[in-house]
Amino acid sequence: MLVVVGGHSRNIGKTGVVAGLIRKMRDRHWTALKITQYGNAVCAHHTVAEGCGCEPDNGETFALDEEFEPNDTDSGRFKGAGAERSFWLRVPVGELPRAAGMVNKILAQGENVIVESNSVVELVKPDVFLMLLDFSCEDFKASSLRFLDRADAFLVIDRGINAPMWAEVARGMWDGKPQFLINPPRYATPEIVDFVKSKAAR
Repeated sequence: MLVVVGGHSRNIGKTGVVAGLIRKMRDRHWTALKITQYGNAVCAHHTVAEGCGCEPDNGETFALDEEFEPNDTDSGRFKGAGAERSFWLRVPVGELPRAAGMVNKILAQGENVIVESNSVVELVKPDVFLMLLDFSCEDFKASSLRFLDRADAFLVIDRGINAPMWAEVARGMWDGKPQFLINPPRYATPEIVDFVKSKAAR
């Protein structure tokens, strides 16, 4: 089974969703992968003034690291949630297709793989593609908009509002598909877990 978790912006809880699904479905013996595209002047881990800590420091274009112990990094959180193996792949923005070999290598590591990424769906067809939405966040990544129609379901953070702040995104792009409300830090509800299991069973 291949599960992909994306989101329309940075820092809205995608890692929490992945970790929650791993924790609730430990019997699947997950291999987890987080994909970060660096070099676009915006970083999920640092402010622009601090510089991006995602760029490989060994002079290589791509970097693939495996996390072996639970810690505060995203891949470490996956490990702490129960993933058997957990990886972090870093690629330059827009260059993910050139790293397809690395992605395929990781997908071959286990029977069940869960990936935090939007753009990976241009390389693979997941069994389940979940998209996280936060109506209170104005930012909408171009990669998210590109793959919005491929999502099987939307996880909507419950902020008590029904209308998003995105003028350029047609509501019909998500209204016609299953939606699940989530209340952080509880990201993986029984309904979401059941949905993932039902999609995988098909």
